[in-house]
Amino acid sequence: MKDALTQALNTPDSPGQEPAIKVLMVDDQAMVCEAVRRMLAGEPDIAFHSINDPAKAIETALEIKPTVILQDLVMPDIDGLTLVKFFRAKAETSEVPMIVLSSKEEPETKKKAFELGANDYMVKLPDKLEVIARIRYHSKGYLNLLQRKKAEAALQAELEEAARYVRSLFPDPMENDLVKTDWVFISSSDLAGDTFGYHDLDDEHFAIYLLDVTGHGVGAALHSVSAINVLRAQSLPGVDFRDPGAVLSGLNEAFDMDKHNQMYFTLWYGVFHRPTRTLKFSSGGHPPAVLITDPARPQESLETLFTPGMVIGGMPGAPFTTDSTQVPSGSTLYVFSDGVYEVDYADGHGMMTEEEFGAGLCLPPEEGKSKVASMVDWVRRAQGRDPFEDDFSLMEIIFK
Repeated sequence: MKDALTQALNTPDSPGQEPAIKVLMVDDQAMVCEAVRRMLAGEPDIAFHSINDPAKAIETALEIKPTVILQDLVMPDIDGLTLVKFFRAKAETSEVPMIVLSSKEEPETKKKAFELGANDYMVKLPDKLEVIARIRYHSKGYLNLLQRKKAEAALQAELEEAARYVRSLFPDPMENDLVKTDWVFISSSDLAGDTFGYHDLDDEHFAIYLLDVTGHGVGAALHSVSAINVLRAQSLPGVDFRDPGAVLSGLNEAFDMDKHNQMYFTLWYGVFHRPTRTLKFSSGGHPPAVLITDPARPQESLETLFTPGMVIGGMPGAPFTTDSTQVPSGSTLYVFSDGVYEVDYADGHGMMTEEEFGAGLCLPPEEGKSKVASMVDWVRRAQGRDPFEDDFSLMEIIFK
């Protein structure tokens, strides 16, 4: 008789599409389960399931994936509060709403139930309207949670795909008779807008650039991709890409923030002229690059390469200037975004400055590590934790 009743209780009320709300009731008394089943019988969007053996409650929940669990507190063999704890310890049921059922109001029991993770408490059995209302309320919240997680997973997949695309645009480290390059890029927890590159403009000129789009997300990444593709293809009509100031002026007009969803970017752009060993450069709202001309005396030979200029896209017609410096053989150029030094010190003494990061660039690399990898570890130690709040982008160009 009991087995037949249990089978009847677990039969869906109507064929067709699976109901959105799934109730699992765990109670050793089959007649109590039958009473709840009858309360819900006229609700086509609610499927009712019950289990009288608490030892099989977890297994049943994993099978039917309920949107709410009705849990009796007084059962043989397994204490109801213990079962609540078991449900919460299982990853698949850790967030499923649980309504505990008791024969009477007991503040101490309610306290323990809520401490173990119960979402609600009912003295059995309340009025039908109350039972249905509580089931709908908790199931709606849980279904919304599942939808949010699904949307977040889809968004994360899109962000990861966008991040892979951005990384595919980064240049390979290179070494030839002119330069040896190395770089490091560590994405922040959110997809941000850093990107960089270097390439030959012609037989005599070698371009180096790094830009940082404001904000995070797919929009910022796509904006940076658009800008970097313009630089790689040299596709600004009438602009001489051997003139850094002219390049920034052309980009400023092409990427007017009023026409690009209020997005702008900072940029450092340099051009090395092989025959004269002259490096021309221009910056728009970007941290200065660092040039160390004598590796034996890094602190004394450190130059910061910076020109005044607004962010790119901030104001049409804004002026950008070009400056230059000589690059002796053996010099090293470091170009980076503000994410490499805008970190809070672990000891609470504020934020790292550009000058302090420049001092770090003068330190010798750690044994067995490249200079750029050593700088990553150096900054991580300074902030006392692993993840970075912003993209960490650092290029190293050694001029032979």
